[in-house]
Amino acid sequence: MGGYRNFCNKLWNAARFVLMKLETSANTDGPGAIELSSADRWIRSRLGDTLSKVDAAFAEYRFDFAATALYEFTWYEFCDWYLELVKPVLDGEQVSARRGARATLLLVLEALLRALHPLMPFITEEIWQRIAPLAGRAGPSIMLAPWPRAADYERDAAAESELKWLTQMVLGVRQIRGEMDISPARRLPLLLLNASSTDIQLAASNAALLTRLAGLESVRPLAAGEPPPPAASAVIGELTLLVPMAGLVDAAAELERLGKSLRKIQQEIARARAKLDNENFVRSAPAAVVTQEQERLADFQARLAGLERQLTQVRKLGNP
Repeated sequence: MGGYRNFCNKLWNAARFVLMKLETSANTDGPGAIELSSADRWIRSRLGDTLSKVDAAFAEYRFDFAATALYEFTWYEFCDWYLELVKPVLDGEQVSARRGARATLLLVLEALLRALHPLMPFITEEIWQRIAPLAGRAGPSIMLAPWPRAADYERDAAAESELKWLTQMVLGVRQIRGEMDISPARRLPLLLLNASSTDIQLAASNAALLTRLAGLESVRPLAAGEPPPPAASAVIGELTLLVPMAGLVDAAAELERLGKSLRKIQQEIARARAKLDNENFVRSAPAAVVTQEQERLADFQARLAGLERQLTQVRKLGNP
């Protein structure tokens, strides 16, 4: 029940944010030409894909699949990503881009409320009554509004590819922060190793978003033949993200911290292996329990490999 309550709060807070931003920008921008950013095109495309999944799920009476598709779109794509991506646009100086973001917020939220209504009738009705007039949607109740059609939100492969790249970049930097215990407030320089021409172009066109969402002070590709410095890294396909560690961490303190984490992981690996090497456990335990233990072991081994890579890089700080 707690998860459902949190989801309702997430949707309610998202609607409050949208209404606040719409009131602020509508008073200053007025009508006129609009420009859709790649993020605007992406969220419209993802809405169309989600509605297709929901339609297919309802057709097969798989209400659980429909609920999951709407939950994941609402929580992860609309709330966690799009609302963050659109903030700098709404606060920016380009009026046509602000209009595009405002139009997209209205379009997506209003359609999303109609799609969610069969599963969440009361909260969607309450929010829709406030959103519908702004979106130009007339009617006394969301119950009488037409079902949103997936065909009205065309797929945009280019926008989806670009935003997939951007979100992977942001998550990669966040992974480095987590592994190296770096404060989210600390601005980081980011180097790109093995960057393709597409990576370089996308990094340039999305520099402002990368800087904001990943907390960066700079982004640049390594020059041909330039040796990479001792750095924490994250891999995205052929591209490697590097955060130079010189001046960023205290080598001695970081070695001590990583050493403690390494010993804990080694102990967990030893425990998991002891269980899995025990024939009585493997034979008598439910298959799901055995599988869970195997997954735990694989996770610990992956974390161990990551810690060992970090130790290697930190040691280089003291022995360049």
